[in-house]
Amino acid sequence: MQWDFVGITSSDLEASLRFYRLLGCPFPDPNGEDHIEAEFENGMRLALDSLALMQKLGDWTTPVGQRMGLAFNAGTPEAVDRTYGAVISAGFPGVTEPWDAFWGQRYAQVLDPDGNKVDIYAPL
Repeated sequence: MQWDFVGITSSDLEASLRFYRLLGCPFPDPNGEDHIEAEFENGMRLALDSLALMQKLGDWTTPVGQRMGLAFNAGTPEAVDRTYGAVISAGFPGVTEPWDAFWGQRYAQVLDPDGNKVDIYAPL
């Protein structure tokens, strides 16, 4: 077994594309598709699926609460601050402003368009 894929259901694909591209996700243009995948250099894939598509596939239940953690390593503490600033400037909400966490990371949190918390971090 090899883990290589994470899928996110999005109620607004265009907003989700803007958000995740700010975090460096190499999503192609959607060309009207309801399923879009970004493939990273390490082979991992992140997909965005429209809510309409997921509802067509079967028994869809709207999630409640924080069910997963998604984190992006910005590489440097300065990049955490820049990325957080870019996300906030683009109109997406922040949860936790960048700070030097006691566990040895520069750490921040933002919300994607569907209210999922996304961590941005780098080693100190």
